[in-house]
Amino acid sequence: MDRLPSKVSDGSKYLTKTGVIAIKNGIKQSSSRGRQGKALERKPEWLRIRLQTGPDLSRLKRLVHGHGLATVCEESHCPNLAECWSHGTATIMLMGSVCTRACRFCAVDTGNPRGFLDVSEPDKVARSVAAMNWRYIVLTSVDRDDLPDGGAGHFAKTIRAIKESSPQTAVEALTPDFGGDLEAVETVVTSGLKVFAQNLETVRRLTSKVRDPRAGYDQTLGILEYAKKFESILTKTSLLLGLGETDAEIEETMRDLRAVGCDIITLGQYLPPTLHHAPRTRWVTPEEFSHYRTLGLSLGFLEVASGPLVRSSYRADRILDGNNLGLTDKRTDSKHRPDLSPS
Repeated sequence: MDRLPSKVSDGSKYLTKTGVIAIKNGIKQSSSRGRQGKALERKPEWLRIRLQTGPDLSRLKRLVHGHGLATVCEESHCPNLAECWSHGTATIMLMGSVCTRACRFCAVDTGNPRGFLDVSEPDKVARSVAAMNWRYIVLTSVDRDDLPDGGAGHFAKTIRAIKESSPQTAVEALTPDFGGDLEAVETVVTSGLKVFAQNLETVRRLTSKVRDPRAGYDQTLGILEYAKKFESILTKTSLLLGLGETDAEIEETMRDLRAVGCDIITLGQYLPPTLHHAPRTRWVTPEEFSHYRTLGLSLGFLEVASGPLVRSSYRADRILDGNNLGLTDKRTDSKHRPDLSPS
């Protein structure tokens, strides 16, 4: 795993230990003009997070770093890192910490790894999962457009390694779009997976402004639709709110997702990782998030996890408990909830 050298400022280029030239936090400095006041605006009370520390958090950090693994929790500046890690869960990021794309909402470093891949990583991840005795693990990755299959084979090897050493563990994969390659999608969903996730991120109108040009609204919908064709696979996606979308566009997006059979959606507040990223246009209130959850459930999603601090992998093992990840009262219409226990 590449670790950042000290004193590299946001948006600056640096050389990783594997010889890759990368941009720290993904977006160049030139994108930040006129943003300082907006970025420094005080967060509303419902977005304040109490710092959590403790032996469990320290132990998990030692384990993950000791095995040379990267986590999306750290790389994406997730606001829930302390909560999730202190409870012994994490989302493992495969194939390094340098992404070939530069989405304007994401803080993962951007560069071209030029085909570099740690072939021992599947076994490292499997050993970590076994050591922690995790019941549910989320695997994600940077985009790897430099690899012929986008890294789908590496995902599959990791999933099979986990299932071999920890058959009791259910695996969720939050994957890149593999450039729309459906054969790559099939490689992942047939490897022992329980949940397949591909994030739509935003509404159709804003996709070209927020996501890398190689991504696409219809491309993601097509991937989710294809993954749903495989027996027992649950499909999942995520939207970040506060990028300029309207209520009508949120509903339209939900309807588009239900049309391709998407089972689960998560909605959370967009927080610009740095001054160089896409600006936040509004604070979405808890009441609005509650409204979007009700709307999504009425459209037929199995679950809608909706709240200011919700992220695509937040409390992922609880996604089908029917209570908005424990953030609201338990639903009463849970009798048809699928089983998330391992196959």
